[in-house]
Amino acid sequence: MGVGPGDPELITVAGLRALQAARVVAYPVARPGAESMARTIAAPWMQAGQLELPLHLPMTAAVEPRQQGWAAAARALAEQVGEGADTALLCEGDVSLYASASYLLLSLRQQQQQTELELRLIPGVTSLAAAAAAAHWPLALQQQAMLVAPTPEAPEALLDLLSRAEVLVLLKLHHRWTWVRPLLERQGLLDKTLVAQRLGWPDQTIVPARALRAVSCSYFSLLLIRCCWPTVMPHPLGAEAAPASL
Repeated sequence: MGVGPGDPELITVAGLRALQAARVVAYPVARPGAESMARTIAAPWMQAGQLELPLHLPMTAAVEPRQQGWAAAARALAEQVGEGADTALLCEGDVSLYASASYLLLSLRQQQQQTELELRLIPGVTSLAAAAAAAHWPLALQQQAMLVAPTPEAPEALLDLLSRAEVLVLLKLHHRWTWVRPLLERQGLLDKTLVAQRLGWPDQTIVPARALRAVSCSYFSLLLIRCCWPTVMPHPLGAEAAPASL
């Protein structure tokens, strides 16, 4: 189940019901004993007596450790379900958008080809939807084409994305802001861009891109870039009107 980007109030009613009905609550951790952001989000709604199942999913670019982590986590989930325990797997954001839940679901299906597991995927509020709502920034208007992608590693790849989108959402901005900001300024898009960091958490910030220097951002940061404005729509004051900080 998706628990949203950070604010516990953004968990859906369906997610809340599934969470509170579960006997086992599973969640990903980057290393054994580490805190889980998904669990922190869901914590206000968890029930006394629920069994907690941390799943170690290594945060690494190496292929083998990730695959081993997914496989081990899938086995642990299958064991709980096989014993008849209603199990809720917490996933930050949504369950199908660059989500750990997707990797575990694929591993489960691979391992349990001969076993029928009852699975239900409950969507969650995405970080891009939460950012747009908090900033009063319509994600897409009329027939605009919107493209969502992780922030690329090279300027050439970003220029290609910009050439193909009317609205571009870039996730996992992190250290790349140091070169993305000057590129957007050269393209005349800096004043049409918002930067959102750590959405739903107490230190959340959403600012116009021009207000943020070219320094490394949080890993949990994103850009909303409007490359053009539909001629039929009333235009906001300024290139993209937004509060100075939210």
